[in-house]
Amino acid sequence: MLQELLGAALAAGAVGIVYAGAAARVVKQYERGVVLRLGRLRGEVRSPGFTMVIPAVDRLRKVNMQIVTMPIPAQEGITRDNVTVRVDAVVYFRVVDASAAVINVEDYRFAVSQMAQTSLRSIIGKSELDDLLSNREKLNEGLELMIDSPAVGWGVQIDRVEIKDVSLPESMKRSMARQAEADRERRARIINADAELQASKKLAEAAKEMSEQPAALQLRLLQTVVAVAAEKNSTLVLPFPVELLRFLEKAQQQPAPGAPPAPPPAPPPSPLGLEERLAAAAEPPPDPEPPAPPHPPAPRHEPPGASPDLDR
Repeated sequence: MLQELLGAALAAGAVGIVYAGAAARVVKQYERGVVLRLGRLRGEVRSPGFTMVIPAVDRLRKVNMQIVTMPIPAQEGITRDNVTVRVDAVVYFRVVDASAAVINVEDYRFAVSQMAQTSLRSIIGKSELDDLLSNREKLNEGLELMIDSPAVGWGVQIDRVEIKDVSLPESMKRSMARQAEADRERRARIINADAELQASKKLAEAAKEMSEQPAALQLRLLQTVVAVAAEKNSTLVLPFPVELLRFLEKAQQQPAPGAPPAPPPAPPPSPLGLEERLAAAAEPPPDPEPPAPPHPPAPRHEPPGASPDLDR
């Protein structure tokens, strides 16, 4: 009898252990447990930790409550200004109601992905190319609202949506590059013209000041010479001041003190007329003068008493 009771107790204990092993569940910290008893939602969501369910009757579904990062496949569309683009994005969401995520939607991840793709194509059609390239923050907010509206009923909250990249055709890239280059060249020309205008005004003011003070021009010339001479790899050509030439010319024209005044310059001979030149050409040339006879040798005076033979 005792042995039968002991065997029954051991059998009951074994059945209890097997039941406890089949009924025991562990819910992790970042998860929530939803219990379905015979296909119906049972009680509240199970919190993290150890929990028990009825084997073969209850079914526990664990829902991840962490933030999910889901990339949105690249969507091709035509913008409002008729430009074909390919846009891809990424969406960040998390489950806030585990029961709604299990009961209201079959697969909340797939649902969020499809809604994100549809919203992205809609945003592409409503926006212009410049907005896609430069005004992405506003587009991200609009895309987040479009995805979050239906996701509220699924127990899902959209935290953030970001447009990652906008792909353009090669022809459009070249056109935009030419446009940017032309715009930069236009701004460079405007800046150069403005600089020339300011420089011309300053040069005009400087010329006016130097015209009142002639010595300022000489000082400026010396400063320029010093600046050029600082470079050792150049040849310095020193120009001669025009004012110094004028000073020397005036000093040469002024007569010395005590000297008679210089006679006025003779007027240049008037050119002969046509008739006078013809008459001069018709006159015979003058006869040449006969050469002068040679002078006879002067007589030599000999002293008295001298003999010519002795001299010889």
